[in-house]
Amino acid sequence: MMFAFEGDAEPTPPEGLVTVGRFLDPVEAQMAKGMLESAGVETFLVGENLNHLMPVAFRVRLQVRVEDEAGARELLDSPAVEDEE
Repeated sequence: MMFAFEGDAEPTPPEGLVTVGRFLDPVEAQMAKGMLESAGVETFLVGENLNHLMPVAFRVRLQVRVEDEAGARELLDSPAVEDEE
């Protein structure tokens, strides 16, 4: 589950990248990263190591290239597909 907290300062991503998700749980960040990469979107995780040290203080940020932002957000906002077998 992605979390956004008011007052949680957002560091400026490197030029050409935009943050599309922030996660308290690094496993959820990895799952979102895998989903986007399986759709052909190159991703970058920021703060994953710090989150392991102090999870309450640091969120893992999922970043993509600016030109991939709309597609990445659409994928992240889509409901999970469940097996109906």
